[in-house]
Amino acid sequence: MAPGLEGVNDVKDIVVFSGSAHPVLAQEICGHLRTRLSPTRISRFSNDCLQVQLLVNVRQRDVYIIQPLVPPTQEHLMELLLMIDAARGASARQITAVIPHYSYARSDKKDASRISLGGRLVADLLVTAGVSRVLTMQLHAPQVQGFFQCPVDQLTALGVLAEHFKGGSALDNSIVVSPDLGNAKNATQFARLLGLPVAAGSKRRLADDKVVVDSIVGDVAGRNAIILDDEIATGGSVVELCQRLKDYGALSASVACTHGLFAGRAVERLRGLDFISEVVCTNTVPAPQDWPELTSISVAPLLAEAIDRIHHGRSVSKMFENVDPVYAPPKAPEGLF
Repeated sequence: MAPGLEGVNDVKDIVVFSGSAHPVLAQEICGHLRTRLSPTRISRFSNDCLQVQLLVNVRQRDVYIIQPLVPPTQEHLMELLLMIDAARGASARQITAVIPHYSYARSDKKDASRISLGGRLVADLLVTAGVSRVLTMQLHAPQVQGFFQCPVDQLTALGVLAEHFKGGSALDNSIVVSPDLGNAKNATQFARLLGLPVAAGSKRRLADDKVVVDSIVGDVAGRNAIILDDEIATGGSVVELCQRLKDYGALSASVACTHGLFAGRAVERLRGLDFISEVVCTNTVPAPQDWPELTSISVAPLLAEAIDRIHHGRSVSKMFENVDPVYAPPKAPEGLF
């Protein structure tokens, strides 16, 4: 059981389901909750339409559906919507969508004419399907929380990633580096946890898989870089950043991220760089099978504790009071009481 979990005496009121995106993570979460993963039947009609059936009673029970939005993303999204709809139709008391990786968070703003806002549309679809709450981890754009017409709990993996590096080699000569200025806040918080300085790349995105890092803001010369990003998809940003770090005199790079998608040629590109000493990610998404050197850290204990806290009406933000000041309780103005 994860640290901080209560003895779930009313575990009979929790029902946990998993879509086909990441059943291994779902099983691990259930192990920490000391409950069983409930079965589902996902079938496909001859016209390629999906159908979902929940195979246990959920009437007046709290339902948790675990499904990261990973490739094939649209398939897994449709599964999730159908599972939510099935739970609502079966009179579930509360339906929480546990989406460790909400991929549509990257579609969060109108940065071109007549462009869609996928992050908001998918949020509307989930609410329309019947979701009561969303539990996710490290959104690419934090403002996506505002797209939802239901409560959203966003967890952070900075603490577990920091513990990995604290337990490794000496950090005396290291520096945390953000691939771009947009992620600098997370990198600064990560650096605080490790007691290290921070730097950032000045990045321009030319296409989905092509970026340019013009310069490095901060002194990386003679240091070992710890590159922190929320998500690695094609690996283009990391490869380009490593080249600039070498140009600026950095000695090596460790790479850390929350969501290790490693799509396309990402594994080949990252494994081929001698400058990279290690790559660390969490298991919010399934790890690639052909990369034994990859270090994957489980966030199942965090997700299980968050589910337990939601079920018992306890604060989720208290889990991260010592990790990020954003989660610290507000202080009352002096002299008010």
